[in-house]
Amino acid sequence: MKYLGLDLGTKTLGLATTDKLGIISSPYKVLRYNDINELIVELINIIKNEEIDELVLGLPKNMNNSLGFAADRTFLFKEKLEEKIDLPIHLVDERLSTKEAEDFLINNDTSRQKRKKIIDAYAASIILDTYLKSKGK
Repeated sequence: MKYLGLDLGTKTLGLATTDKLGIISSPYKVLRYNDINELIVELINIIKNEEIDELVLGLPKNMNNSLGFAADRTFLFKEKLEEKIDLPIHLVDERLSTKEAEDFLINNDTSRQKRKKIIDAYAASIILDTYLKSKGK
């Protein structure tokens, strides 16, 4: 079972994948976009090429557990994806995933310039890892 983790931002989509057994998550890439429909086309190609079985999409919640505008954007993205693909899409609380990714990159002496380019893929990996741990993997 191969999973694809997604960290949706306003201009980027961070991606992470698992190994074929669905045990280990790794950052994959960051897609920059202006049009959500073009993003979905690109994402569908990645899903096919990487032979993805299920998607794990980060759900941005506020610290008080409420849902705001960012969560609405995520729900809309999920709906558009479901129209185009027939794969399970799991929503996972992504609170503090970007902060955790940033701390990891800083602790590994990643330059600020490089962090900016890759942080969303690392956040997606953390989201995916959170899902895998919830499944006992």
